[in-house]
Amino acid sequence: MGWFDSLWGEEGRKLIKRKDSDAAEAGRALEELRASLYNELRTSEGAKRQQQRYCPPVVALTFNFMVAVGIIMANKLVMGKVGFNFPIFLTFIHYITAWILLAFFKALSLLPVSPPTKTTPFSSLFALGAVMAFASGLANTSLKYNSVGFYQMAKIAVTPTIVFAEFILFRKTISSKKVLALVVVSAGVAVATVTDIEFNLFGAVVAIVWIIPSAINKILWSTLQQQGNWTALGLMWKTTPVTVFFLGALMPWIDPPGVVSFKWDINNSSAVLISALLGFLLQWSGALALGATCATTHVVLGQFKTCVILLGGYLIFNSDPGIVSIGGAVVALSGMSLYTTFTLQESQQNSKQPLLPSTKPKSTSEQDTTTDSNLNTTTIVV
Repeated sequence: MGWFDSLWGEEGRKLIKRKDSDAAEAGRALEELRASLYNELRTSEGAKRQQQRYCPPVVALTFNFMVAVGIIMANKLVMGKVGFNFPIFLTFIHYITAWILLAFFKALSLLPVSPPTKTTPFSSLFALGAVMAFASGLANTSLKYNSVGFYQMAKIAVTPTIVFAEFILFRKTISSKKVLALVVVSAGVAVATVTDIEFNLFGAVVAIVWIIPSAINKILWSTLQQQGNWTALGLMWKTTPVTVFFLGALMPWIDPPGVVSFKWDINNSSAVLISALLGFLLQWSGALALGATCATTHVVLGQFKTCVILLGGYLIFNSDPGIVSIGGAVVALSGMSLYTTFTLQESQQNSKQPLLPSTKPKSTSEQDTTTDSNLNTTTIVV
């Protein structure tokens, strides 16, 4: 090695050592990047951060709105033109399809990791799955037996039910400004759909029974995602089997007989399959929206969808719902704008609040203690 040392000299040896050091640093950086990616993709905390990063409230609500409009058209085709008059079995097909797709995602390691079982009791997941079966199944049943106006009236009742339930369960309150905005929204939707109300005793009973599980379903979806490290797909994977079980138990009691003798040709089966795929997207987008916002906001989104469909039909397709319905829709949209404004203001205030130092003066003893301890502490307003 003497000729090598004489050829390169001291500077050459330093250069080689520096390159070796740079390579080691690059290797360590690569390992840290791998560990970071693993933490982001293969842990529940990382998966939750990815969901929040790529699916903020605006994206989640827009996704849910677009899918909801699509599935309304698909279900009208299935229950109307196709004549598939089995709402619980249709919901059952939706969740079976979702379960198959989720199992496919899990086989490909695309399903987000769930939090440890000790963080969320099985009773909570079981309750969510059971409530979801009643909420989804009874919603389709109500839509089949009731007019659109009566169905919307029942949805209006979900809003105060959510506010009351969140106060009882979590002592969560809502500002008077947002209450006023919700009243305006509810009144506007009621006026917009009042011309399409038809009373049916069985349909009315189903709609009334549906209100409570619908409210609890939204509250649980929002709470479990926001208070735990659950993602939408992870929570769907855990609760869908329970939902499928309860929907299977509901079918003989609510659906009429004749599902086996239904004409399962290519056209009818394709329409049901399209509805099922949209049902999976609706469940996923709804879970994303509830995880990113809250149960009340999700209900307001549903009422916004009703008003947009009504006004869109008037402006685009020249339908004539009447001046009363149009005025009610405009009033409802105004209330939604107010609700959105108040919600954004409260969010900004909450985000700024921890940064504000307390204005409360310290007592003499507190000042003496701080001085004697030589500590520079700042009181934070919570």
